[in-house]
Amino acid sequence: MIDVDLQLSVVDGRRRFALAARFATDAPFAALYGPSGAGKSLTLQAIAGLLRPDAGHVRLDGRTLFDAAARIDLPAPAREVGFLFQNYALFPHLSVRDNVAFGLRSWRKRRLSPDEATRVQALLDSFGLAPLADSRPRVLSGGQQQRVALARALACEPRVLLLDEPFAALHPALRAELRQELKQVQARWGIPVLMITHDVEDVLSLADVAFVFDQGQVVREIDMRTAEARSLARQRITGEADAPVESPVRQALRRLLVGGSAGGNP
Repeated sequence: MIDVDLQLSVVDGRRRFALAARFATDAPFAALYGPSGAGKSLTLQAIAGLLRPDAGHVRLDGRTLFDAAARIDLPAPAREVGFLFQNYALFPHLSVRDNVAFGLRSWRKRRLSPDEATRVQALLDSFGLAPLADSRPRVLSGGQQQRVALARALACEPRVLLLDEPFAALHPALRAELRQELKQVQARWGIPVLMITHDVEDVLSLADVAFVFDQGQVVREIDMRTAEARSLARQRITGEADAPVESPVRQALRRLLVGGSAGGNP
């Protein structure tokens, strides 16, 4: 179970953005969905410990990662979360193997233990990266870079995997294939996933539950398995999406995600 209640104010010159996001879920795969600038990335960074909120809390499986009132603020390495950055953030001077192992090392601990080395090798094998173990990121395709970043995020055995727009950097032709691959990774490793995206297809393909963001708030919760929605605020996202031939349930989910009225409350 991940339980999030965050308040945060960000000022950039004359622009002020207020985040007031609240949601909780025990779904295996949850999505934070909404347009760019809605507060999704700020929320993910606050959960990971990369950004300190002004108020609220973050709890993971009953363990408090952040609580402003109780003055609890665990540093990022102690939170046991894996983070996949939008641009993957691979180290260009390190090999694939060393990128995967990076989180297991520190300035005081340069060498991996036998168990850690075995874990890294198992991840390389699992993601089909073993033949590329000595290669540098610059020679890898976008899909291969994503697999390296996922393997690195999993190497530290996190309690939850946070994904920041995992398909945004990929060519559209690759996205469907890698969505399916990510779904298999989640099922294989059994780690809860929290993904942010502005692409409705990501949500339809992967999520068990979606939290719709608009202007710094979670305005709607959608159960992607039943197409049931619960409005959490008056605001709603508007927009249009393509309408290919789809099942009635998938059509209902698409309408809910883009702000249609089917199945939801105003």
